[in-house]
Amino acid sequence: MKTSKDFELMRNGKMYNAWAQSLDKIHTDGMRRTQIFNKISVKRKKAKQKALEKLIPSCKGKDFWVFSPVYCEYGVNVQVGKDCFCNYGCTFLDCATIMLGNDVWLGANVTLATPMHPFLKDERLPKEYPDGFHDLEYAKPIVIKDGCWICSSVTICGGVTIGENTIVAAGSVVTKDMPSNSIVGGVPAKVIRPLDEKDRMNPWEIYTSEATPMSVRDKEKNDI
Repeated sequence: MKTSKDFELMRNGKMYNAWAQSLDKIHTDGMRRTQIFNKISVKRKKAKQKALEKLIPSCKGKDFWVFSPVYCEYGVNVQVGKDCFCNYGCTFLDCATIMLGNDVWLGANVTLATPMHPFLKDERLPKEYPDGFHDLEYAKPIVIKDGCWICSSVTICGGVTIGENTIVAAGSVVTKDMPSNSIVGGVPAKVIRPLDEKDRMNPWEIYTSEATPMSVRDKEKNDI
């Protein structure tokens, strides 16, 4: 893919002109590939997979499962590990890099938003500068490490890293780094508690016995 000065500035966390014509072409290509993927019937599995690999090239050979619709600004800035899953309605605002480790699950309507803007209105809004009219903004990467489960309607902001095996509760807004092996949630998200052996469920045993799904912790609560 042919890039541009502003694309490289954007991807590397520098201030860039979002209205640059060269960047607009790359952006439009990303949105066009998104539309193509979303319009292909689920019955056309090979065509849909091929369209996904054009939208998010890093997913090729990675067994990345995506339910449409999905929304990407560029797609090329999404880096995907093995065996990831993306449910309906997820949004990748991938101005900076979005990195998904192996075995990452994204619930429905998850938003990963890397773009950043100046806080003061006179700096945030597009305006005339010495060399022309610019919309100046920047972006920060998002990293979601191996084994994470990001539940439905979570928003993760630019600059955030989620540690391995962490669960982010539905509806949370994550504005800062979160540790590994934890359950986090809220607005803004905070650590609720660590994951531990009391979260074990033995799902095969539950399935074969047709029992009610319960963790060790749930059983202890019911015994009180």
